[in-house]
Amino acid sequence: MLGKEFCGLHVAIRLLCPWNSPASAVAKSLQSCLTQCDPIDSSPPYSADFFIQDINAGLKDETEIPDQLVPISSLSEEQLENLIKKLRKASEGLNCTLKDQIMSHPALHDALNDPKNGDSAAKHLKQQASILGNIENLKLLGPRRCFVEFGAGKGKLSHWVDIALKDAEKVHFILVEKVTTRFKVDGKHRKKNSVFERLQIDIQHLCLNKIPLLSKEKLPVVGIGKHLCGVATDLALRCLVETYAASCEERNEEPLAKRIKNDKTEKEINTLAKEGNEKNIPEKWTPVAGIVIALCCHHRCDWRHYVGKEYFRALGLGAVDFHYFQRMSSWATCGMRKTSLEASNISTKRRGKQNDGSEEHDDGGYAITDDSPESLPGFLTVEEKKKIGHLCKLLIDQGRIKYLQQKGFSPALQYYIDPLVSLENVLLTALPNHSSSPETTA
Repeated sequence: MLGKEFCGLHVAIRLLCPWNSPASAVAKSLQSCLTQCDPIDSSPPYSADFFIQDINAGLKDETEIPDQLVPISSLSEEQLENLIKKLRKASEGLNCTLKDQIMSHPALHDALNDPKNGDSAAKHLKQQASILGNIENLKLLGPRRCFVEFGAGKGKLSHWVDIALKDAEKVHFILVEKVTTRFKVDGKHRKKNSVFERLQIDIQHLCLNKIPLLSKEKLPVVGIGKHLCGVATDLALRCLVETYAASCEERNEEPLAKRIKNDKTEKEINTLAKEGNEKNIPEKWTPVAGIVIALCCHHRCDWRHYVGKEYFRALGLGAVDFHYFQRMSSWATCGMRKTSLEASNISTKRRGKQNDGSEEHDDGGYAITDDSPESLPGFLTVEEKKKIGHLCKLLIDQGRIKYLQQKGFSPALQYYIDPLVSLENVLLTALPNHSSSPETTA
């Protein structure tokens, strides 16, 4: 059973389907779902070739994870102080001030200035505009590539990428979302130059190499995501740089630049150059052209799936430390702007709403949990707890940075939006480092 969490995707209690375990349903709807489910034949996508159980899960090391861990609110003041000392020692030398990379894109100009938008719509449009601006700034916005949107929800980020690309040739979109989503926008796209494909599957089991579109076209992949919750970020990174990139390199795929030269006419080349898109065609073939993911919900991370375990171990940290750091990360966004009563009322209202699997996650700023500042010992001020929460998030993200560096990428963390728009305002980007070969890790 999954419990109540901070963002919209996790507010409802869900149960795994007893007949089709990769699937789940809202608890109150489970019986209704079972009447419509075939207990013998699993329906797609779980019977599809690209579903491979736990392919992106990482190594399972149960010996490191105790059976039971008490909540932070049950720790003594001394135990909590020791945890914070460990955190500060491990974080020594880290740059705690990230670069501001708040951008926009003309594709969203009209939408951003539409007076009909409410505060919530405007907030998400600003984030989408900045992510799109960062994608373009990294020269990833161009023809002949496949954008894979993880945690796609309604597909709005891919929608704006498609709008920005206009009539760029051979652009494909794969939208990955594990829950059924209402009000999807990808179905509205009917342009001849772009193709949208939606996969209802958990990233943990997704093998991109087995998707016919990618195996046939051999286009470089750009991994994108807006507010990709905790563990989903680690699964997506492993899906891209281990499962997909490593397999493509083993098959020694033909360089993209060579294929472009062979199958493009002079007229096509001139047209792309005139549109300014030719400069965004990578000169060297790489299976993963880039990664642009807005991070979210570090409290939803999981030690088994975390890609930065090697980094933590090098600092003398293990599964127990990670568990408490990821819980403490919620202090950065939890209960800082509302009183306990106000937050409780908001949380109750949210739990009463139907969860449609949307990517429009809230930033966790109003949620009150067992690990929130109001439930902890009082020897730290709220501001101190907030700083500790940010430090936990930074340390977890640093493990992801080290992982990507080992895999031959040049990664970076930056603030992509003002915290007044969203407290979850960190963007992870990565480009392949062509000057060095990816290192192999166990």
